[in-house]
Amino acid sequence: MKDELVKAVACNQKIRVIAATTTDLAETARKQHDLWPTSAAALGRVLGMAAIMGCMEKEAQHKVTIQINGHGPIGTIMAEGWGNGNVRGFVGDPHQFLQYNQSKKLAVGLSVGSQGYLKVTRSLGMKDSFTSQVALISGEIGEDFAAYYTISEQTPSAVSVGVLVNPDNSVQAAGALLIQVLPDAGEEQIAMAEAAIAHLRPISSMVNEGMTAEAIVKSLFSDAEILGKQSIQWHCDCSKERFYGALTTLKRSDLEEMLEEDHGCEVKCEFCNRAYLFSEDDLKTILEFKAACGK
Repeated sequence: MKDELVKAVACNQKIRVIAATTTDLAETARKQHDLWPTSAAALGRVLGMAAIMGCMEKEAQHKVTIQINGHGPIGTIMAEGWGNGNVRGFVGDPHQFLQYNQSKKLAVGLSVGSQGYLKVTRSLGMKDSFTSQVALISGEIGEDFAAYYTISEQTPSAVSVGVLVNPDNSVQAAGALLIQVLPDAGEEQIAMAEAAIAHLRPISSMVNEGMTAEAIVKSLFSDAEILGKQSIQWHCDCSKERFYGALTTLKRSDLEEMLEEDHGCEVKCEFCNRAYLFSEDDLKTILEFKAACGK
């Protein structure tokens, strides 16, 4: 079953519901970064929300960047989601495997930490981006995004994110769910949303049972009206040309040092780990370009 995202409204169109199955997305990230279980769960949860937030944008090229740092051992988590369903991300320490002692569940909250922030930046094709930031609640990701929507966007929200990891470290099931109370909702609709949330099962369990995104929505709200479906997938748009541009911003002394000592350089993309090699001639061309520009 391919990853898919479904947008819907329920309770007389007073409640917004977005559900996503993200197993392939989380597993691709796991392979790209050689993630251990807790790192896989943490990044997988954030990627699920990146998919949802990206697909909430109006245009395919609009991008949402999520950055989380709770000063825990996992370090910074970063993910990007586009309006066309493309998602990518990375985590500071890919080799985290922490469990809670009694339950043996993956200790995402302990690994992420809660003494930090969740930052969201929207790039809408304009000159300036729009950034908002809130303090982390628990580092468990779902609670933190619910707080973000309530505090930063003044939209009461419930968020469920989950990643089920196999003993061999592969991702068995993953998903993400967002339920929001729209501004004109009355007490009856709010009560219906609260009832659905109270009986909500782990999203990863529902995906593991083979439930589609639409089935998950319909299981929560029988009157749900499906507004649209969209595929979501891992995609990194890095290229040698982009890194070439980045190298032109370095100081001449740094480029000359690379040329003299290493006779070239290797640049690796943080999002996908793809490496790009720049030869002596490449660096000489960059230096010539900087000289022509008076830099």
